[in-house]
Amino acid sequence: MRSRSIKQVTPQNFGIVFLHEQFDEIYKQCNEDFKEMISYEQFNELARSFNSNVKNYELISETTLNYVHSYVWVDDQQEKAINVMMDSHNRIHGLLLKPFLSFPESDKKYTQNTYIMPLNEEWYVFWGGVNEFINYHYAYETQRYAYDLVIMKNGTTFKDSAMCNENYYAFNKEVLAPADGKVVQVIDHLTDNAPGEMNALQPAGNLIVIEHNNKEYSMVAHLKNKSSLVQIGDTVKQGDAIALCGNSGNSSEPHIHFQVMDSQDYMNCQSIRIRFPEGKEPIQGDFTK
Repeated sequence: MRSRSIKQVTPQNFGIVFLHEQFDEIYKQCNEDFKEMISYEQFNELARSFNSNVKNYELISETTLNYVHSYVWVDDQQEKAINVMMDSHNRIHGLLLKPFLSFPESDKKYTQNTYIMPLNEEWYVFWGGVNEFINYHYAYETQRYAYDLVIMKNGTTFKDSAMCNENYYAFNKEVLAPADGKVVQVIDHLTDNAPGEMNALQPAGNLIVIEHNNKEYSMVAHLKNKSSLVQIGDTVKQGDAIALCGNSGNSSEPHIHFQVMDSQDYMNCQSIRIRFPEGKEPIQGDFTK
């Protein structure tokens, strides 16, 4: 399925260019790192196979982080997805082809309680939403509807050097109770990682789990070492300060992981899609309070 050549592949025409199999035009705009990973011949073969039985592609999301724009295209059957990462000059920094995962049954189930984001100022949704391209947690039942939250200013999450936790806007910021409840788990002793390093043995790092009505449990994780303001058994009200944002656990930079689940055991639970006030539901790329 070929059509006449185009001058440049853009976010607006990418789906059509890919569907019309103008893979040489796409490959020309890929950066050198991408070309070192895969030859044009390999890319052409994979892309042509991926196009099989596809009638059209639809752009379903676009987000920006650190000056790179991420676009997700899905086929007409919602079975295949293409994730393209471009800079402001439409240079392609990454291109991912894979099946489009969907869990419609759990997507329909929201928490019975209404929660707020555990924040008291404007944060940025780094991961969040109901597909794995805007929320990498989505593929895993225990954290499917989780959020990763950072503070973004002028397109970046830090100032000066990226090698110091204190330079990240999120570090040391207050973390709040997302709803009324009772504290049932606190981990507070783990050391914060240096940025870029991660503690895979303690994936959630320092954390607080709160039990709420209707047997729902919220968890905030990656908290700062020895910053917890609550203990097991404490009763908290929605909006109470409970800890500080840190960089502990399986975390490469200071941020907050927030989820609601059906058990206090975050390793053996089902994540629940979160009901927010006024029907709002932030996704990747949104700023939220």
